[in-house]
Amino acid sequence: MDTPCYSIRVVAERTGLSPHVIRVWEKRYGAVQPERTGSNRRRYSERELQRLLLLARAVAAGHPIGCIARLSDDRLRALASPEGNGATATRADFQPGTACAFVGEALCRVETFDEPGLRRVLNRALVTVGHRGFLCRVVAALIEEVGRQWREGTLTAAHEHFLSGVLRVFLGHFEPHTSARAPRLVVATPSGQLHELGALLAAAAAAQVGWRPIQLGSNLPAAEIAGAALRTGARAVALSIVYPADDPLLPEELRRLRELLPEKTPILVGGRAAPAYQPVLQEIRAILHADLCSFCDALDKLRAIR
Repeated sequence: MDTPCYSIRVVAERTGLSPHVIRVWEKRYGAVQPERTGSNRRRYSERELQRLLLLARAVAAGHPIGCIARLSDDRLRALASPEGNGATATRADFQPGTACAFVGEALCRVETFDEPGLRRVLNRALVTVGHRGFLCRVVAALIEEVGRQWREGTLTAAHEHFLSGVLRVFLGHFEPHTSARAPRLVVATPSGQLHELGALLAAAAAAQVGWRPIQLGSNLPAAEIAGAALRTGARAVALSIVYPADDPLLPEELRRLRELLPEKTPILVGGRAAPAYQPVLQEIRAILHADLCSFCDALDKLRAIR
């Protein structure tokens, strides 16, 4: 079980995860720690492969990778098993003062519509884990968890709207003053996508890495998004696709957006439902990012291109 014998290609084939996601889970979340060969190639053991399978199933069940990456294998089995549907990572799984502990605290405040309490938790998290950690490991995980519980019926649409309102104000103050010469990024959700939390988070993250985000809101037709990008001279367009994952009209909207935008304008796409549209995303040459950190990395690379 502990003999390192599998390449990352084999692990990707057996787990269904892409090599990029496996590397992200390893580097950013410490999910596994493969050994290296003399030529610095990763080699995974059977135990690590099975752990990645458990993590993939738990993430598919709606648990944010940032909150479960360091849980025990037994705990992951409980979260990932069909019999464990509805199981959730609890405060007992978290160490005090960590990003996941803040997520748990914030979730309790959302459940009780405690706006002052939620703001206090967010402020403590920001001071403790820093700007990038706050966005990538606290806010992103909180949004993911609220969305999951909304889909399961544990939380209501009112809870999600409450969180949206608090984050809209909090992240508005959080954004730094960027230079007027900074590249512009249009952020929106396309037609049929009514959930704006992912777009709010993307805009805040973009501002932190030196972009000027232009937030358009949710449920916008392709022509409106393209028009805003053209009028503002945006360097790129970012879309949040969260729910549903089976909208039959969305692929044509995405094709229309690609047709209306200049060929050189990249389209970045993220969100829980985004992988479900991968065929059309590949067709329009969109940049699909697995999480907020990879989104920031993609923006850094685009900014470096003159």
